[in-house]
Amino acid sequence: MSYKFLSHTADLKVLVKEKNINNAFSNSVLALKETICGKIKIKPKIKKKISVKGEDLGSLFYNFLEEFLFLLDAKGFILSKIEMLKIDEKNFKISAEVSGDKTENYKFSNNVKAITYNDMFVGKKGKSFICQFVLDV
Repeated sequence: MSYKFLSHTADLKVLVKEKNINNAFSNSVLALKETICGKIKIKPKIKKKISVKGEDLGSLFYNFLEEFLFLLDAKGFILSKIEMLKIDEKNFKISAEVSGDKTENYKFSNNVKAITYNDMFVGKKGKSFICQFVLDV
């Protein structure tokens, strides 16, 4: 995985640097998952299909991360892994198949309240695709 946690005054900032957009978005979600549950291994017992839309690449990224907070808070689902991810950059759509488990089977280390647009960056820098975001913890 190629993400790292950066220092931030009150919240948690994450920087993901990958060769392509699919890996960058996937690793961003894995960083979110690690923030929520630490190094706990989540069993891939439940499969879900998700689809997300955005107005631009930034809002698509935000909505994608937000979908996993929704699944956590409203549906009691915690991600194990992303099985398939398809990103339509022209129409700002994502479809994914993910696996995970019920939150009631685990104890979590952090409470992520929200994804924020603060210091958010999504795009190419040189040959890499970069995603940076801040989590309100």
